[in-house]
Amino acid sequence: MASGDVFADTSALYAFVDRRDAFHIKAGEIVLGLVRARRRLVVSDYVIAEAVNLANARGGSPIARRLIDLIDQTAGIRIEWIGLARFEQAKAFFRKHSDHSYSFTDCTSFVLMRELKIKDALTTDRHFTEAGFRALLPSASNT
Repeated sequence: MASGDVFADTSALYAFVDRRDAFHIKAGEIVLGLVRARRRLVVSDYVIAEAVNLANARGGSPIARRLIDLIDQTAGIRIEWIGLARFEQAKAFFRKHSDHSYSFTDCTSFVLMRELKIKDALTTDRHFTEAGFRALLPSASNT
């Protein structure tokens, strides 16, 4: 049986906390709909690290802190840790799919989503659809 959870990727986390992001409003609308449907967001420690680094680089430390606060204060977000077994699976996935331009963090996300049977990703990254998942945000041109 497929999970009702939704995986939240770096692009969505960033869009949600930075009002200047092109997908900020859409991300907020989708998250509100997910909350109403009682669907939980799942993130990995790798995605959190990547999103905080992105927020810090693009928006500065106030945006990065806003993202950390969001993770800490939102009961509807579950953090999954990649750990050794998932890390090894992600390495194998990365090697097997070297013809794609997947980041290593993407590969950890795909491994995690398959393990947890999560089909939906809150992301603008087209790589998720390439890997067989359903992206809930429109694809950005640079991902």
